[in-house]
Amino acid sequence: MATVDVPASGAQTFRGWLNGRGHKIALNVFMLIVIAHWVEHITQAVQIYALGWARPEAKGALGLAFPWLVTSEWLHYGFAIVMLVGLIMLRPAFTGRARSWWTAALWIQVWHHLEHLLLLLQALTGTYLLGQKAPTSIAQLVFPRVELHLFYNAIVFIPMVVAVILHMRPRPEERELMKCTCASTRTSASV
Repeated sequence: MATVDVPASGAQTFRGWLNGRGHKIALNVFMLIVIAHWVEHITQAVQIYALGWARPEAKGALGLAFPWLVTSEWLHYGFAIVMLVGLIMLRPAFTGRARSWWTAALWIQVWHHLEHLLLLLQALTGTYLLGQKAPTSIAQLVFPRVELHLFYNAIVFIPMVVAVILHMRPRPEERELMKCTCASTRTSASV
C-alpha cells in the first residue's frame, strides 16, 4: 500500500523546529528575556532597600526612562503571557528530570499569570479587589507588591534554571529521547 506525504502546517513546522534544531537558540533568547525581567525587579528592590527610595519612585531601570510604561498593568500582563507562552512552547523538547522541573515552573507561572490577569481586569474596569484603592492581586492582600513579585519570579526562575541545567546535561536515557541539540557533548549520569 502506497503512502502519501502530507505537508505539515506552518504551525506544526515551527513547533517542530522550535523543539528540535531551533530549541537551543529559542531557549537562550527566552532565558535572556527572563533574566532582563529579573534585572528590573532586582533594580527596583535595590532602589528601595539600598538607596532608600520611596516605593512609588522605585520603578526599576525601565521605569526611570519610561515611568508610564512600568505603571501599566498591560506591561506586566504582557510579560506574564510571554513567560507562559515560552514555557508552554519550549516544553516538548525537555525530557526526564528536566521536563519535571520545567513543568513545575510552568504551573507556578499559570498562577502568576492569573494574578496578573486579575490585576489587568481591575485596571480596565476600575473595580478593585475587596475595596482596595488600586489593582490588587490575591497574594498582594498579604504581601507587598514589590516583594511578592520578587518571590513569584524567583519561584518560577529557580525550577527553570534547574530544568535548563538538567536539559543540557542529560542522563543517557534522557539524551536518547531528545530531539534538540541542547545537550553538551559530555553526559552526566550523576547530575
